[in-house]
Amino acid sequence: MRIILVTPYGRAHRNGNAHTALRWAGFLREAGHRIRVAEQWDGAEADLMIALHARRSHDAIHEFARRHASRPLIVALTGTDLYRDIEANPQAQESLALAHRLVVLQDRGPQALPERCAAKVRVIYQSAADLPRRPEAADAFEVLVVGHLREEKDPFRTALASAWLAPQSRTRVVHIGRAMDEEFAQAARYLERRLERYIWLGERTHAYTLERLAGAHLLVVSSLMEGGANVICEALAAGTPVLASAVPGNIGMLGEDYPGYFPAGDERRLARLISHAEHDPDFYAELLRHGRARRPLMRPENEASRLRQLVGEFAAA
Repeated sequence: MRIILVTPYGRAHRNGNAHTALRWAGFLREAGHRIRVAEQWDGAEADLMIALHARRSHDAIHEFARRHASRPLIVALTGTDLYRDIEANPQAQESLALAHRLVVLQDRGPQALPERCAAKVRVIYQSAADLPRRPEAADAFEVLVVGHLREEKDPFRTALASAWLAPQSRTRVVHIGRAMDEEFAQAARYLERRLERYIWLGERTHAYTLERLAGAHLLVVSSLMEGGANVICEALAAGTPVLASAVPGNIGMLGEDYPGYFPAGDERRLARLISHAEHDPDFYAELLRHGRARRPLMRPENEASRLRQLVGEFAAA
C-alpha cells in the first residue's frame, strides 16, 4: 500500500513523535509498503493515512477525509491530544470522528476515549531495541531526567526533589532536554546555581541520551500528562529502573502494581522514592523485576507486529 504518515514534529525536533514516526515508517517499509513521512499532507496519492496527534495533524486528517472518504484513516493519539485536547478542542474531536481507527500507546489509553470510539481503538506499545548496560557512575547515584523543558513534563520536579534528600545522599540529577522557551532556560540555569545536585545538559543527540540512560541508576518521568513515554521503553531496554508520576499514561506503560509511582507534582514523595532506591537494594531489585516483566510489551517485534496487523485490516480489504 501507499501510505502517508503525517507527524507534526519531524526528525529535527528529536522528540517522541518524531522517533515514533521513524520507527513506524521502518516497520511498514519492511512489510513491503511504500511510506512517505511528512509534517503536512500535500495531496499526494496515498491508499491510507496514518496521522500522529489528533489536534496538530487535524488539517491533514480533515483534507484526506474530504478528498478520500472511503480510504482508511488511522489517527494515533500521542499525549496532550489524548489527555487534554479531545476534551474541548473541536479539531481534535473531529479527528476522532473522521478516523477509521484510533491508536493509543498504552493500555490505559482506551479509558480516556468516549465510549462510542471503543470499537475502533487499538493499543500499540512503543518500543526500543535492547541497550547494552554501561558501567554506572562510581562517584554518584545518577538520576536521569529526559525530556524537553515544557509545562506538561513538569521538568523541574526531580531537581526540586533533590533538595529534600539527606546530606549523605550521593544522588546527582542530570537533565537532558531542550528548553522550549527562554523562561524555561532561565529557570534551569537558576536551579543549577541553587541546587548542588542538579545539572542541566540541554539538548543532546538521541545516541548520547541512550548511552547516558544505559549507565544511569534511575530514570524519572515526572510528567503531568503523558500519552506513553518512549523514554520508558528505552529505560526498560537498558535495564534502568524508572520512577514515574502516577498519571494514566505512565501507569498504562508500567502496570497497575508498579512500585515506583509518586503523586504528580509531589517532590517530597519523589525524594523519598529516590532515597529508597539509593539505599534499599531490595526496593531497587523490585523496580528492576517489575521493569523486566513489562519489557516484552515494548520490544520492537511486538510494536511492528501490532502496527502491521492494524494496517493489514485494511490491506486485506
